[in-house]
Amino acid sequence: MKKIILFSVLAVMALTGCKTQQSPEQAAAEELEQEIWFEKAAKALNDKEFVLEADRIIFKNGRFTYVNANTNFISMHDGKATIQMAFNSPYAGPNGMGGITVDGNASNVKMETDKKGNITYSMTVIGIGVSATVTLQMAKGTNNCTATVSPNFSGNRITFTGQLYEEEDSNVFKGRSL
Repeated sequence: MKKIILFSVLAVMALTGCKTQQSPEQAAAEELEQEIWFEKAAKALNDKEFVLEADRIIFKNGRFTYVNANTNFISMHDGKATIQMAFNSPYAGPNGMGGITVDGNASNVKMETDKKGNITYSMTVIGIGVSATVTLQMAKGTNNCTATVSPNFSGNRITFTGQLYEEEDSNVFKGRSL
């Protein structure tokens, strides 16, 4: 009986073909689209008007949680930075969404591109409830980004992982800040 089932599965796979392979045209189109997103994200960093929509947050001990990208983000606009975390919990938290939102002035902004085209962007954010160094890293050819928030007065660093967008391409909801 096992042989009949195995043979049937193999026959169906052989007749229908493997669905995981892409055509070269489709792969080239996806690569071009990713390159366009990368160029837009690099421009947003250069203009200092960006939003990193995080879909995962990693804590200092290596634990992580998947989160909603619309409510977990790091943004910068007109020299002001916002860092927001909002977990799916029954408790409202200080921002009214189950987490915390802090605003601050961004200073010491530095953007570097290495030989391979990878971008490292760093800034110091100081405001009510926040004094931290934020370092964003984005690999060439994609808008996937990792941002590490390192508080100046403790070792409780937090890492946001997600996609970086221009402000007009982003769709985030900001809660009540401290």
